[in-house]
Amino acid sequence: MSDPVRQFTITLHENDSDTWRGPMHVLVLHRVPDSFARYAENIDHARHDVTYVHTADRAVTLPAAAVGGLRLERPGQGDTADEVLDAIAGLPTPDVVVALSEYDLLAAGRLRDRLGLPGPSEAEVLPVRDKVVMKRAVAAAGLRVPRFLPLAEALRRGPGGLGWQGATVLKPLAGASSEGVESFPDPATALAAGTDVAVGEYEVEEFVEGPIVHVDGLVVAGELVAVVASEYVGTCLGFATGRPLGSVQTELDPALEDWSRRCLDALAVRDGPFHLEGIVTPDGPVFLELGARFGGADVVDTFELATGVRLPPAHVQLLVDGPIDPPRPRPTDPSARYGWFVLPGHTLGSTHCRVRGHERFRDDPLMLRWVERDPDEPISTTVTYADHLVPAAGLVGPGSTAQLRAFLGALFEEVRVEPVGVTV
Repeated sequence: MSDPVRQFTITLHENDSDTWRGPMHVLVLHRVPDSFARYAENIDHARHDVTYVHTADRAVTLPAAAVGGLRLERPGQGDTADEVLDAIAGLPTPDVVVALSEYDLLAAGRLRDRLGLPGPSEAEVLPVRDKVVMKRAVAAAGLRVPRFLPLAEALRRGPGGLGWQGATVLKPLAGASSEGVESFPDPATALAAGTDVAVGEYEVEEFVEGPIVHVDGLVVAGELVAVVASEYVGTCLGFATGRPLGSVQTELDPALEDWSRRCLDALAVRDGPFHLEGIVTPDGPVFLELGARFGGADVVDTFELATGVRLPPAHVQLLVDGPIDPPRPRPTDPSARYGWFVLPGHTLGSTHCRVRGHERFRDDPLMLRWVERDPDEPISTTVTYADHLVPAAGLVGPGSTAQLRAFLGALFEEVRVEPVGVTV
């Protein structure tokens, strides 16, 4: 396959009485901003009774009040499912639960179990949230994964009993964005660090050398209906420690597509968007992790540029309106590849910054979108890929994979971010 993507148009079964649902009570665990989810466009608020449950800091990212729907605030201090149940006490039992954020998938499964609702249960969600359960399932399907152990078991065995030597990664079982992930030169150092964390919430795994790719797409009733392959420029772990990160779309060859299908099947991901990461080695890809949700940073935008499909609204449609029609291929320009990048600010030791040496990149025809924080605007002091919270971020393209990779490489080398003012 020479094209970097496969593109499809998706529509709903509006006239199919077996799949089209009548008026419902829709419960939304709101965390993903409406600018991504586009609830108003993808949930008929006149037809359905919609309840949004959110924490105080997410209120500003709700749909406009004119859209309608009941908005309920939860404390955000305890178990999400328990807080949501408390918030909706006395209301009619929902017919469907909508949760788009990786951090809400388990809670949504727990709610479906407790309320007897359709959709992924907690047990079905666990393999795409717990990295030990995840890798066990993928390995059982005959796919290569890094050698790994739950941290508690690794501590019992000791450094000599792990089954590998050399670089070792300490990783939260249910983390995202490489937050809390650390790499060490050997098992002994990793296990020593493991005594300072919540042992039951971590794993250790061997560090596998090689470029990292991510495959993003939409799967409907087990069919891969839209898919894009990309390769990272930098690494998520490097970003967590203060280095720039980006990715550029690349060729989706048949072997990579087949590997992606096998990973999805191993984890029983049959409906919705996915973000799959793997390590490229001479012997083929090594599974890294899979999220049953759309990718972070600007993956959603680059995916839409390449395919015409916007993943968060497609996910909402699947959850609320059920199956979508079989895909209809659309022609694509194989040279129209896109990429994204983000410059971190959380390791600067400051709440403000200044970007230097960026002018030639910002004004280059390959720069599709440039977002920059002014020195008087605060940046996040914790790990985030959000454009409006980092020193600078953007989209690049269209161009060839080689062009975009070289462009981001030069940008990462030349652009500097300097702390300004207040230190933290």
